[in-house]
Amino acid sequence: MSMHPSELKGVVIFHSGYGHTKRVADAVAAGAKAGLLQIDADGNLSDQAWAEIEHAHYIIFGSPTYMGGPSWQFKKFADASSKPWFADLWKDKVFGGFTNSASVNGDKLATLQYFTLLAAQHRGIWVGVGMKSSNTKASQRDDINRMGSFLGPMALSPADAAPEEMSSGDLETARLYGSRVAEIAAKLFLASTPH
Repeated sequence: MSMHPSELKGVVIFHSGYGHTKRVADAVAAGAKAGLLQIDADGNLSDQAWAEIEHAHYIIFGSPTYMGGPSWQFKKFADASSKPWFADLWKDKVFGGFTNSASVNGDKLATLQYFTLLAAQHRGIWVGVGMKSSNTKASQRDDINRMGSFLGPMALSPADAAPEEMSSGDLETARLYGSRVAEIAAKLFLASTPH
């Protein structure tokens, strides 16, 4: 029985403290044509959200970087994912992830590494950014992949900037990344389906 591309399902699971990471999540979800599952302020997801994750073909994680890693709300979700881990419910799914912080570095890499390890523990397949960085003297604030990240998109939101002031380049990087994750998932899942 063959699978149609429209049957592929993706989810973006994220926590956002002040709205900046939500904007990145919105961009990723738009590119990936994926549903948004927001972890609440207490670190919880609904039972319906957990069911959506189980039936998804690709999963994209998102969190702000706080104190050198993802928010505690995201970590609470990650710890709760031990239940699907025991049952191998996320095995061989396609994974990705993104983060945001107020500093240029802000130790965002540690958050992305946390996501890749979580995906690996679930025995998933990680998708990198797949685009070169904007790293010349001519590079501008709104260029694609201005943070030069290859594991997943990084966004920079100054501490005194509103979510509406975010870099359009960071958001476009996120959108393109979402599209890439969905395309890789389609190649893997549609290629493995008998025709």
